[in-house]
Parts: sequence; C-alpha cells; structure tokens
Amino acid sequence: MKPYTFAALPVCIPRQVMGKGIDEQINAVVLPVAETITSVVFYPVPLFGTEASAIVLWLIASTVFFTFYFRFINLTGLPHAIRLVGGAYSKTSDRGEVSHFQALTAAVSGTVGIGNIAGVAISVTLGGPGVIFWIVLAGLLGMTTKFVECSLGVMYRVHHDDGSVSGGPMHYLERGMAELHFPKTGKALGIFYACSIVIGCIGIGNMFQSNQALSQFIVVTGASNSFFWDKGWLFGACLAVIVGLVIVGGIKGIAKTTEKLVPFMTILYVGAAVTVLCINYQALPATCALILQEAFSPEGVAGGFIGIMILGFRRAIFSNEAGLGSASIAHAAVRTEKPMTEGYVALLEPFIDTVIICTLTGLVIVTTIYDPGMLDKGVAGIEITSAAFASILPGSPVLISVAAILFAISTMIAWSYYGLKAWTYLVGDSTPMQTIFKIGYCSFIVIGCSVQLDAIINLSEALIFIIAFPNIVGLYLLAPRVKKELAHYRKTL
Repeated sequence: MKPYTFAALPVCIPRQVMGKGIDEQINAVVLPVAETITSVVFYPVPLFGTEASAIVLWLIASTVFFTFYFRFINLTGLPHAIRLVGGAYSKTSDRGEVSHFQALTAAVSGTVGIGNIAGVAISVTLGGPGVIFWIVLAGLLGMTTKFVECSLGVMYRVHHDDGSVSGGPMHYLERGMAELHFPKTGKALGIFYACSIVIGCIGIGNMFQSNQALSQFIVVTGASNSFFWDKGWLFGACLAVIVGLVIVGGIKGIAKTTEKLVPFMTILYVGAAVTVLCINYQALPATCALILQEAFSPEGVAGGFIGIMILGFRRAIFSNEAGLGSASIAHAAVRTEKPMTEGYVALLEPFIDTVIICTLTGLVIVTTIYDPGMLDKGVAGIEITSAAFASILPGSPVLISVAAILFAISTMIAWSYYGLKAWTYLVGDSTPMQTIFKIGYCSFIVIGCSVQLDAIINLSEALIFIIAFPNIVGLYLLAPRVKKELAHYRKTL
C-alpha cells in the first residue's frame, strides 16, 4: 500500500461557524424524541455472535424473498430494462409526465449521494475488503425490491385533471389495501408514510446534504481561507436558489435537470475511479482474491462472516433505499400505460447506485491506501476516498469534492419532489399548498448551512427507515398482483 498523508479536510462545518444558541435549544427539545424513535427503528438483534438492526434484517429478508418470488428478474430483466430506457415501446400519447430515462435519472439523483463516497469508505474500513462482495450482492438483490415497489407506484398512481400524476407508497398502501378489504388500515399506513417522508426529507434529503455541500465547497476553495468559511447562510442561499429554480417546474423541471446532471456526475466519478483502477491494474487480481477470501472469513474484523455480511447489506440498503419505497414516487410520473415497464426500468437504479458506483469506490480504496486503522486516526469517510484517489491521481480530491457537491445537490432536488408528493397527499394538491412546501423546503437548505441541528437529522434518518416496515408489508400483500400483471405484460410482448 502506498503511504499517504491525510490533509485536514473538514467534513462538517465547525459549530463556531454555524452559530450558537437556537440550534442548541432545538437539539435539546428534539433529541429525546429522536433517541426514542432511533432506538426502536435500529433496535439491535443478536445474531450468531454479532448484532444487526431489526430494520436491516427486515429489509434483507424482503430482498431475498422477492428475488426468488419473481424468479431472479433482477438478472433476466436487465436487457429489457436497457431497451426501455433507450426508448423502446414508448409512446408520447401515454399518460404521464416524463420519459423512462427521465424517471430513472430523477430517482437515481435521490440515491446517489454522499454515502456513495463517504459511507462506502467507512464500511470498507470497518469491515475489511470482504464488505465489497456483500455490497454487490445486496445491490443485486435490492433490484428486485425496486422492481416491485416501482411497478406498484405506477399501478396505483393518481391522475390529476391537469395531466400531472401522483404515486408512491402512500397511494399503493391506501388503494391496494382497500382492494384487499382493509381500507382504514391502508389509509392509516398511507398517512403515516407521508408524514414520515415530509419530516425525513427536511433532514436527510435537505439539511444534511446542504451542510455536506458547504463543507466540500470550502475544501475546494481553500478551507479556512474560503470566503464562505463564516458565511454558510450565503452559500445556503445560493443552493436554495439553484434548487428552487429546478423544483418550481415540478417533476418535468426536475427531470430535465437530472437527465443532464445525473449522467454528467456519474461519468465524472466513474471515469475517475476507472482511471485509478486502470493505472493501478496490477493490484486488482490480489484485491479481488482478498475480497472473496474475507467475505466468508470466520474471523473478520466486524464480527466474523455474519458481521461483514450485515455491514455490507446495511451500506447497500442505506445507499439505494430498496424497500423504503421513496424512489417509486419519482418512477410513478413516467409516461406509460403498462406499469411493468417502469418496474423493469427501476432495476437499473440499484445497479447504477450500488453495484457500479459503490463497488468502484470500494475497489479504489482497497487497491490504494486501505488501512483498517484509518478511522481510529480520526480520518473521516470522505477523506479516505479523497486520499485513495489522490494517491494515484494528484489533485483528484478537488474532483471528489465537486462530485460530492453535485451528488448533494441532486439528492436535494429529488427529495424535494418526494416531500412535495407526500405533503400534497396530506393537505391537497392545490397550487398554494405546493408553493408553501417549496418555499419551506428551500428555507431549510439555508438553515442546513447555518446551524447544526443534529437531533433533527437523526430524527429524519429514523423516520426515513421506519417507513420500511409498512412499505414492505404492503409489498408482500400486493406482490401477487404484481406477478399477475407481469405475466400479462410478458404475453403482450
């Protein structure tokens, strides 16, 4: 491994820059609630000498079940998915608002984020190279869950008089459960899901992303010498304007942006990673052997074989959000009269996010500067990835920071739409209600760059993952309907 000296790169803006007082008061009020919900959602379950969060086990079980139930459509359906994204079988006369490609890029923009850069680095450092194997496997299995939830998103979407559509778990939980003769339960689950998304999008999809974008911008512009070092609110205002200009046009405006932004930022990051691996190709054979060896090692660094597996699955699930149902909100806007088409397209989302981007991040780290003790030295996740790239490509930390900023912006854009659709599900689809949400959402971007509301972010994360419980229940109950629709679709082809 090549020696590398880590630069002092800030990952979160210091509190003296963010401001004091109001954030501490808000944290004090929200913290007890956040801790209570977090303890329930991420309740540790003993498992063969290690521990795993109940929510992670719940999501893992669903990915395995759906993969077998739909006979490995995550693999057999990929060629058809690619044809659909390329425009095959598409009709401009079909109801909906965006093309298959635009729906895919809008959803991918919500999953490809800071976690692909920093989260993978932390997982690989904690669990060793074997984690990469389980990240890939979890990504492949998660593709089937995406297929189910995005198919349902289109099957049960609501068409409005102005031609717009609304879809997602809140709709297929309400309408699907009503078909199963549980209308009150379905409505209650839909409301719970929508409320969780509205609050969750403010923290994880908004404030955390803007805070991370600011920290990376400061890195690019010279750390403490940066003009924005003590003007986080100004940077946040600039981000709010950018995001506001995009989301004011609804899903069509978002899709027009993401269809350009997502390919660019993906090619930028993937291109840099592939370049590093090509230059350092001699390390690849030994790295691949090490990954397979440690993936099944009985004495791994993270609780043995089971511990490494859980760590890999957790990283993949947190990255691609398979089982949370959020992406189906974006996929539901597609122009199609056949719901299965978007189910197939959704297969590509975890494949791009997890199987490709997360895997490349892990490979770059392991083939360059991998050291299990990096986190103990106080090195943050994104610093590890930046250092790995810089060990082969001098100056690449700037590129990584730019990619991180783009990932953060794209996530804020996508989650604004998720939050908006959940908000209108609760209060109505009128223009004033939409405007209220958009203004409030952009305001929290500024707040995210101005104060550190850690308790709200922790609460948001817990609420985002707690929705997996009702969502997966809905997927299990409605899976036979998806299977029936799939059989009909295949006959029509």
